[in-house]
Amino acid sequence: MKITWWGHAAIQIEGSKIVIIDPFLTGNPVAAISPDKINQADLVAVTHDHGDHLGDAFTICQQTGATLVAIHEIAVMAEEKGIKAEGMNIGGSIEVEGVVVHMVNALHSCDKGHPAGVVIEMDGRKLYHAGDTALTYDMKLIGEFFQPDLSFLPIGDRYTMGIPSAVKAVEFTQTKRVIPIHYGTFPLVEADPHEFQRRVGNLAEVIILKQGESYILE
Repeated sequence: MKITWWGHAAIQIEGSKIVIIDPFLTGNPVAAISPDKINQADLVAVTHDHGDHLGDAFTICQQTGATLVAIHEIAVMAEEKGIKAEGMNIGGSIEVEGVVVHMVNALHSCDKGHPAGVVIEMDGRKLYHAGDTALTYDMKLIGEFFQPDLSFLPIGDRYTMGIPSAVKAVEFTQTKRVIPIHYGTFPLVEADPHEFQRRVGNLAEVIILKQGESYILE
């Protein structure tokens, strides 16, 4: 399974299917790809409707035929644009193209619906994308219930968890590997991923990627 960080919270997962999460590319000063270069995807998941997460999701779905998966209200917006969409809500699970999406809680704000995280289950692996969130005790349930093989956790502070909270989130989620996200895009969310790595220590393997770099999950 190939994992690529396009920058900010944008993740591409390539296995038996191609899953893209929170593709904020247009207007992202450090994005490693532009949306017109993405010509293949099976599923696009969106954690909430802020522009730096909804981003180019609709455009990518329109040009690839991918199914959009999101909280009900975002899915309705997509369907109004003729996009194939599957709405869901926190606590629910759906299967699309052989990929199971579990929607979990996130503590943040949004304009429509409710902010969420997602656990993507594909090819025998479970990957947790926290979206934008504060540290919450719900993460212990995510760890106990899903036991994620890999987690994507925000570390940028101010609008999400900062490094100390994200380290606790690693402990709560019992994740085996973690890729820090949602930092280094703008001055307000500057953070040092190496400090995060040092603080995590032996709790999990911290994979630090540059925008556009990939990691192979064996």
